[in-house]
Amino acid sequence: MEVKIGVQHTPREIVLESGLSAEDVESAVAAALGGKAELLSLTDDKGRKVLVPADRIAYVEIGEPTTRRVGFGAL
Repeated sequence: MEVKIGVQHTPREIVLESGLSAEDVESAVAAALGGKAELLSLTDDKGRKVLVPADRIAYVEIGEPTTRRVGFGAL
């Protein structure tokens, strides 16, 4: 699942592919924005951990799970 995180006062967004479901990502973001956690902590597919201070989150975009296509055929 592709997750894009916009950070305040930063021109670029953080983009990561995560194995978490959309509901898991949404609950982690809600916990960070609700004050239950000071950091938004997500782990990508390669095992790297991304930590974003909750007070600096501008937006979070949760995409659909991506499937890798192989080949040149038109679908």
